[in-house]
Amino acid sequence: MTSVKTSSPPSPPPTGKSPGVALHAGTSDLRALIMNNLRQSGIYVALVVIVGLFAVLTDGVSLSPGNITNIVLQYSYILVLAIGMVIIIIGGHIDLSVGSVVALTGAVSAVLVIREGFPWWVGILAALAVGVAVGAWHGFWVAYAGIPAFIVTLAGMLLFRGLTLRVLDNISLSPFPADYQQVAAGFLNGLLGGDGFDAFTLLIGAVAVAGYAVSGFRTRVARVRYQQPVESFPLFVARVVLVGAVIMYFAWQLAHARGLPIVLIILAVLVLVYGLLTRRTVFGRQVYAIGGNLSAAMLSGVKVRTVNFWMFVNMGFLAAVAGVIYSSRSNGAQPAAGNMFELDAIAAAFIGGAAVTGGVGTVVGAMVGGLIMAVMSNGMQLMGVDQSIQSVVKGLVLLVAVAFDVYNKRRAGSSR
Repeated sequence: MTSVKTSSPPSPPPTGKSPGVALHAGTSDLRALIMNNLRQSGIYVALVVIVGLFAVLTDGVSLSPGNITNIVLQYSYILVLAIGMVIIIIGGHIDLSVGSVVALTGAVSAVLVIREGFPWWVGILAALAVGVAVGAWHGFWVAYAGIPAFIVTLAGMLLFRGLTLRVLDNISLSPFPADYQQVAAGFLNGLLGGDGFDAFTLLIGAVAVAGYAVSGFRTRVARVRYQQPVESFPLFVARVVLVGAVIMYFAWQLAHARGLPIVLIILAVLVLVYGLLTRRTVFGRQVYAIGGNLSAAMLSGVKVRTVNFWMFVNMGFLAAVAGVIYSSRSNGAQPAAGNMFELDAIAAAFIGGAAVTGGVGTVVGAMVGGLIMAVMSNGMQLMGVDQSIQSVVKGLVLLVAVAFDVYNKRRAGSSR
């Protein structure tokens, strides 16, 4: 009788293992971990290198308390737009209209608050309502009329820029009342005291470090439970300590400037909410499914039209948030506001690891991509680099980021 060798089936995920197992599991092969997560690890390394480079080139000015605060204030609206844009790109679309929507929502707010004399909060609510309406307009044409998002939002870019000119009568409006200006220029300082620094800012930094450590350990436990590769526990601790040191340095610099910017709190809340939305909700999984394989998503019962519609409604809402922040920062509304903002947001998403074909990307990655653009722009401004050269550098960085994504795809395909 001939014996037949059979391979044993793979063992099921060890769902019953306790979190204590995560203390001893993992690999110390740092190179393998980096190569397995090349897209995400690459942007973090790039951010560190760019920050260090400009710190040297500017003799440390780029890392001064005042300059770090200015980076937060000057680029916060681009980071807000990047959150919505990365979701749109993950879903396999693009939105070219967000700069015009920023201008329109700021214009509506300015007309109501400055020209008509309404309370500042009425202007904010009206701007958000206009943003949602614009998003619903785009969502209808994309999701239900079946017109490609590129065409719909290109038309929207022209349409809403024209409406901005009509709303403002081709003139700028300023200034906003002090309460409205606090959205982008306000600080929380002195709530807990501090001798030469703001203790409250340091406390928020410490809470952020603790939250990062707890979230990281929970993710590690989940990956070990489902037999996914993780780094060894010493490497995990080293990563938490390194990230924690960066966060506390950032908080320390803010604490020695003007305290905690209100706009940074708004941005942090948005990152937390949308990070959970994309990773932990049915809607988030459906966005990834649509961008990754539209046919499979439809066969799986995903309501593609509904998800596409709400993706653009969400983008309109975040564009309105960015419009409020920008108009508050500039203390007025201008017909040319938001010019080229859509390109900065798209660049942040792609540099942050989003794939040109959809289905890949993270909110945190988009934030890192936006920070890379912000640090480069700020550093070159401090060095007095000509604006034309700055555009060339940004374009080359975006091209390299997309080429890196294409290289990863070919590398993954050849290894199969």
